Amino acid sequence: MSWSVLLNASLVLVSILLLWKGSDWLVDSAAKVGRRLGMSEVTVGLTIMAFGTSAPEFAVTISAALSGKTDISVGNVVGSNIFNLGIILGLCGMLIPLRTNREVVYRDGSILLGTTVVLLWFLSDYKLDRWEGAVLFGGLVSYLLLLLVWRRKWGDYQPEDAIDPARSMIAKLPARATTGDVMKLIAGILGVIVGGHMLVTAAAALARTFGVSEWTIAVTIVAAGTSAPEMATSITAAVKGFHGMSVGNLVGSDLFNLLGVLGAAGLMRELPVSSGAFSSVGMLCVMVAVVVIFMRTGWRIYRWEGAVLILFGISRWVLDFMGH
Repeated sequence: MSWSVLLNASLVLVSILLLWKGSDWLVDSAAKVGRRLGMSEVTVGLTIMAFGTSAPEFAVTISAALSGKTDISVGNVVGSNIFNLGIILGLCGMLIPLRTNREVVYRDGSILLGTTVVLLWFLSDYKLDRWEGAVLFGGLVSYLLLLLVWRRKWGDYQPEDAIDPARSMIAKLPARATTGDVMKLIAGILGVIVGGHMLVTAAAALARTFGVSEWTIAVTIVAAGTSAPEMATSITAAVKGFHGMSVGNLVGSDLFNLLGVLGAAGLMRELPVSSGAFSSVGMLCVMVAVVVIFMRTGWRIYRWEGAVLILFGISRWVLDFMGH
């Protein structure tokens, strides 16, 4: 094995660590903001935590778009969403049956499914135009406004068989952020930016070395690396019994990836993609539909359903490499 391969592989590992730790600090600081605003753990999971844990996807996607590596830009988002709903949600469901509720199923789940179908249509010509990026980003603004209006009109919600609000993870946080929290937030942002740029560069180099397409690398290895924060936060929340935050984080992250991250990248430049993009997004559409059905059955994601989701996610990886 050449020194260049070892160097790039090492850079991938270092960049993933930077992304993971940087996002960890971002989420911690962001959660305290939610505590200050009096938000519930589900709302924090759908918004602040989802945005924080999607920071690696944002850094990698924008960096790749600016560098002209459009397959990595789009593939990272698609692969991350598949990884979130397949491997991560599946693992959480296998550890402990996750409670859901009507809003996260009918409101957030239907919006996620609709957005994924729209992206499939946008990529039918194997490119994402700037106007299509604008539509996606406009969808993010509309979704945030919907959450704001919903909260003011109906209030926050909890799972159908909600846990004791007194045990809320958010309620245990301090009411005010300290100077250390601000410094941690800045360090987290820097770690995510540097780690994202490093991951794009090293992953593209490895793809060229082994003759694997940038799309395949992006939708598998890069996507798994940028999804590390979602895995850490969602599994931790699930094990501690905070099901609303666990499910909300993954659904919210996927929405932010499609609408915010990909929308912003599409606004910057036209994003042409390889032929494998259409089949991957089609698979994502099927996965989102299955997840929505699983969340509705008994208002839980049972262990056997978690196993099915994991199998779904692994199968996608195998098909991507076999297709290559």
